Amino acid sequence: MAGNIELLSSVLAAAKAENRAALVGYLPAGFPTVADGVRAVTAMLDGGCDVVEIGLPHSDPVLDGPVIQTADDIALRGGIRIADVIRTVKEAHEITGAPVLCMTYWNPVDRYGAERFAADLAAAGGAGCILPDLPVEESEVWRKAAEQHGLATVFVVAPSSRDERLAKITAAGSGFVYAASLMGVTGTRESVGQEAQELVRRTRAVTDLPVCVGLGVSTPEQAAEVAQFADGVIVGSAFVKRLLDAPDLESGLAAVRTLAGELAEGVRKRA
Repeated sequence: MAGNIELLSSVLAAAKAENRAALVGYLPAGFPTVADGVRAVTAMLDGGCDVVEIGLPHSDPVLDGPVIQTADDIALRGGIRIADVIRTVKEAHEITGAPVLCMTYWNPVDRYGAERFAADLAAAGGAGCILPDLPVEESEVWRKAAEQHGLATVFVVAPSSRDERLAKITAAGSGFVYAASLMGVTGTRESVGQEAQELVRRTRAVTDLPVCVGLGVSTPEQAAEVAQFADGVIVGSAFVKRLLDAPDLESGLAAVRTLAGELAEGVRKRA
């Protein structure tokens, strides 16, 4: 079975046709449990997310802030395995029909086998993979496997990326470009700032791929701000925090669904 890069592209294009940014949600697999994580992802999509990223929990998540680290730790202590991550992608996609990507550091994929990981992700109906720590120069093996199985390879660019570097990264990527709004780790911020807008402008100068902004977006107001200049708004820590702060699972699922709805309204507030 081929992956769903075409579905991802069509959903992003549909949002653009509606003159709005797409809403992309993130949640690590296995949090709070594998089965409950599927329910949470489904709630995010039912609430208004267009696309979701399923994180592969990692013991040393260099890009992730304390909120997502806490969720990763819960998943790891629960015994999460790559098979569970693939299952989460599969069930979330089958239940909702939405594009579902995996976000992972390279080491687990390398150990599992790039070809095997791509084949399993595609068979689950996955749309692609976001690999924040895989250098473009070392990505050929993965990119070939991903292309063969119909998966997007999404690379991360940062405000520190020079223009020639942006051109190189985006030329190797597919699906969309993940623009990190600032230097640092994931988490909520008071302001997303001007760096993100400038990075999107510079990235668009070298690629026709949609540019989605993540890191620091947590409120409908911030989503609306980013939606003015980005093709997609990525929210992760805010969803995780709703589940962490909830007194019980049902309350957490309701909170996640509500937040997705509020953020979905935000990304539609383009001038």
